[in-house]
Amino acid sequence: MTALKKYQRLETSGLWREAAGGQRQEVVVRLGEATLMLTDPRSEAVLSHWSLPAVVRRNPGERPALFAPGEETAETLELTDDDMIAALKTVQAAVRQATPRPGRLRAVLIGGTTLAILLVAVLVLPGVLKTHTASVVPAAKRAEIGQRALDDVTRLTGAPCDGALGLPALAKLSERVFGPEDTPILYLLPEGLLRPAHLPGGVILLPGSLVETDTPEALAAAALAEGVAARGDDPLLPILDHAGLRASFELLTSGELPAAALAGYGEAFLSAAPPPLADATLIQAARDAQVPLSAYARWRDPSGKATAGLLEGDPYRGLMPSPLLPDDDWISLQSVCSD
Repeated sequence: MTALKKYQRLETSGLWREAAGGQRQEVVVRLGEATLMLTDPRSEAVLSHWSLPAVVRRNPGERPALFAPGEETAETLELTDDDMIAALKTVQAAVRQATPRPGRLRAVLIGGTTLAILLVAVLVLPGVLKTHTASVVPAAKRAEIGQRALDDVTRLTGAPCDGALGLPALAKLSERVFGPEDTPILYLLPEGLLRPAHLPGGVILLPGSLVETDTPEALAAAALAEGVAARGDDPLLPILDHAGLRASFELLTSGELPAAALAGYGEAFLSAAPPPLADATLIQAARDAQVPLSAYARWRDPSGKATAGLLEGDPYRGLMPSPLLPDDDWISLQSVCSD
């Protein structure tokens, strides 16, 4: 979010409502590089964590400004602070600039492009339509679909770990591994997830067992590996494969994925085998990010046989890279699934 440079680390207060008809609650609103974090001003517990590209304003031109983490969510946030409202407006403007205008896209699709895509989909391969659809879905819609997919996954795994002390440390680790721009959101799942995985919108899912290790190295390397995999393997494509050709075409033409398209996706997601990631690719990424790989390799295979390439190629084997997290933050992060 390069458009947010002048608003970095902006903080204000607001009124948060978790669900329609619920009581409004005062919260501290912190604007990060890629997320909006809402915390309790007294206990500092994290109450909600929004992806910036998905944030929408419900009442343009009115005060107090009313925001939500998506078009169809019941969760809302009221803000009066001009700087924060301006920052979120900047986010929305940046997303709009990167998004094709619906009217323009619809007009093109109604014409010859729609016919051509239909012919290709029917006569050649359904995958062509899905690949094209994935390539034109804007960032905000990807984030929304990613959250819907996460909801279906957590139906099986349980809600992501949300210990109040651990979540800020988890966000700090993500920024340490990936940098301050376009930082993925990391979620630790308490059970059911046996391997790191990723979803659209910069969402990385990690097994809760990764915080049971002695150091944050295995957790950081697992997140890094999944971030690298996400760049080479579009996570929207498996969702469109599950949704089917009709749902993919509806997303392309209307900009909306049908409500039932993600039903049951959690089962397919948790059972799918991830595409292999070349050791050389991960080793180079670890060197650039200054993240050791040995602890992650041993977490994947305690015998070391299946991950011998990572153990031998670890650019920090026997060396001491810069700390991934201060000790206090790591201790807090280890309790994120038990608080």
